[in-house]
Amino acid sequence: MIFTETKLKGAYIIDIDSKEDERGFFARVFCQKEFEAHGLKTIIAQANVAFNYKKGTLRGMHFQYPPAAESKLVRCTRGAILDIIVDLRPESATYLQHIVVELTEANHRALYVPERFAHGYQVLQDNTETSYQVGEFYTPSVEGGLLYNDPHLGLAWPLPVTVISEKDQKFGLLEAIESELQRRMRI
Repeated sequence: MIFTETKLKGAYIIDIDSKEDERGFFARVFCQKEFEAHGLKTIIAQANVAFNYKKGTLRGMHFQYPPAAESKLVRCTRGAILDIIVDLRPESATYLQHIVVELTEANHRALYVPERFAHGYQVLQDNTETSYQVGEFYTPSVEGGLLYNDPHLGLAWPLPVTVISEKDQKFGLLEAIESELQRRMRI
């Protein structure tokens, strides 16, 4: 695998190193030793899949507070998504900064999302599927979210939003939750 650290410390783009022949290709997409060598969490508590019918669907911006903060390894296995993560670590030099990564079935790229980051994506093609390996169990009592179009975050989505859950639409603005966010995300 090819690990490229982003401007957000601990967040990596992971490309495959495929071995091709007449059958197609073979590539490793997870290796405990390689993840450990890059300081990444290697525990996979849950593996999830999300299927999205319509281009423009938006999921996010989701996170869990400590002690159940989640790391995620996200890959698009069918179609394409624009994935955005936001650094929510109050002590980080990149607090509230974000990166944007396109994940597609063709590029086979994955995004490693560290704990204490918000995560969301927009679907770029109909019938898109994503796969997540998550480092912590889903814990509804500590879940949180940021509004996908909060002007303070400055997230640029490429398409009009066609489908979004009621829950994701009701996340508050950062200015209303930032003091609590900083208190609960601080280690």
